[in-house]
Amino acid sequence: MADNDLHKTSSIDQCKLIELGKNHHANGNLTVVENGKLIPFDIKRVFYIYDVPGGEERGGHSHKRLQQVIVAISGAFDVLLDDGVNQRSVTLNRPYQGLLVAPGVWSKQHNFSSGSVCLVLASDHYCEEDYVRDYDQFLQLTSNKK
Repeated sequence: MADNDLHKTSSIDQCKLIELGKNHHANGNLTVVENGKLIPFDIKRVFYIYDVPGGEERGGHSHKRLQQVIVAISGAFDVLLDDGVNQRSVTLNRPYQGLLVAPGVWSKQHNFSSGSVCLVLASDHYCEEDYVRDYDQFLQLTSNKK
């Protein structure tokens, strides 16, 4: 499928919460993320976002091919999902839950609580050509949806 075709077929319904599991111990909890288990892609890149000033947003783009799982490993924030027709907001505030973001879905993170840390697991290495950063261009790519 061509890169831009994913924008025509993507839906916020493809984005879902994934329970990563929590191993509870008296001396602290542990969550494990492994390739081939729970995450529907091989993880090729991991990054985290922190020290986001009050009122600021992160993200604000879609990807042509890349899939992501977003986790609030500390604090809380909201993720706005947009497929060009429908929008949905998901609050992430549990370090044992991840939000799968499908290719072709616009997402942005906002409403960061103080001390939040946003972990992102990505299906591929960084590639600027995979990004759609202009919302009007995104709407053009998704314009044939019903």
